[in-house]
Amino acid sequence: QVQLVESGGGLVQAGGSLRLSCAASRRTSDLFYAMGWFRQAPGKEREFVAAVSASGDNKYYADSVKGRFTISIVSAKNTVKNTVYLEMNSLKPEDTAVYYCAAESTIYRNYVSRAQYGYSYWGQGTQVTVSS
Repeated sequence: QVQLVESGGGLVQAGGSLRLSCAASRRTSDLFYAMGWFRQAPGKEREFVAAVSASGDNKYYADSVKGRFTISIVSAKNTVKNTVYLEMNSLKPEDTAVYYCAAESTIYRNYVSRAQYGYSYWGQGTQVTVSS
């Protein structure tokens, strides 16, 4: 089983910044992990935020966060953990949500998905609150 542990959420004023981290414990049988961030605001469905391939070469962002959020990954076969980061700048009140980290084992280092069904492993979520 792959375990994901998120950190970095909190309360910030509009215009501020936060950095989310997610560490995925590796299984030795897995080659690569594609990783992503999704979020769910109160009363809304969970939505895609950003995703990155294990190589770090392929990245996708939701239109609502392009230019403000940056996703990055530390991924190596000889480490016990893969870590994905989400740097969030110029935060807006509408960014308030529970942010979930997701991971998918893959044999393709450039695989990445924007769909929730593209990920088998999920973290518990971390709350991000942006005050106006």
